[in-house]
Amino acid sequence: MLDTIKALADPSRLRLTAVLLSGEFTVQELTRIMGMGQSRISRHLKILTEAGVLNVKRQGTWSYFRVGEGSRFFSAIRPAVEREMDTVPERSRDLAAVAVALDERRRRSQQFFDQNARQWDDLVRALLPVPEYRQRLLTLVPEGVAVLEIGIGTGGLLTELAERASQLIGVDHSPAMLEEARRRLTDKGVSGVELRLGEMSHLPLPDASVGCVVANMVLHHAADPAAVLTEIRRVLTPGGILLLADLARHEREAAREQLADQWLGFEENELREWLKLAGFTIVTIEQIHADAGQEPVLLVQAL
Repeated sequence: MLDTIKALADPSRLRLTAVLLSGEFTVQELTRIMGMGQSRISRHLKILTEAGVLNVKRQGTWSYFRVGEGSRFFSAIRPAVEREMDTVPERSRDLAAVAVALDERRRRSQQFFDQNARQWDDLVRALLPVPEYRQRLLTLVPEGVAVLEIGIGTGGLLTELAERASQLIGVDHSPAMLEEARRRLTDKGVSGVELRLGEMSHLPLPDASVGCVVANMVLHHAADPAAVLTEIRRVLTPGGILLLADLARHEREAAREQLADQWLGFEENELREWLKLAGFTIVTIEQIHADAGQEPVLLVQAL
């Protein structure tokens, strides 16, 4: 208890804790958000981590810091701490800097996809080979409901989703990707699919408007995965289902630069935690077996 109180008593560490209640960030991002030198930030992070206030998640050569559960005392007082964070000096400035950091992640991703839309499918097959899972995913899509696919890429899944959905909407943040998807749909003779430009963290749909959301290999590109899952819950009707396919945790560091991946896959427990916080109550996760040279895929059903 004393270690936690001492760790939080410093104004800079209290600000840092407040920032990390907003998401997970690297040391480099935190130096920009806080406007402090790296050595000072690293020292504060070390103290907070040793006190159990924070923990660190290593993703290849990157390390993400987040509020943890290593201190029972902090876990007990956390609700009260969160309620009072608006009184922390420089809170408005820090929140604005957090928004800038997340926007930088999104902007880098969008620029990459706009530049690589034409060769995207080939890039993915070469750099992140995965086992075949699409047919399994498609069998889980309910028939006769409105379906939203997030992050459609070049539209490879849309043609098959169109056979099951009463209404099909595809959203992507890259105009170039939307154009490739539109071209593919036209070539396949598929009509009636609505393609919309938008961010997965701010979907261009009203509340409770679709019965199924498909997120196929997109969450690892999200600036803030937890926020995306909350946004998905918003647009789902009561009883609606999220079908999410994404990479299990891996160590292919090249994917970060060559495929604009923000996260090197996910652990099952962190997906369950985020889904619970987003309001999903029934979660099933199946791991799709991978052969040598491939990366396992997590197939998630959430209600």
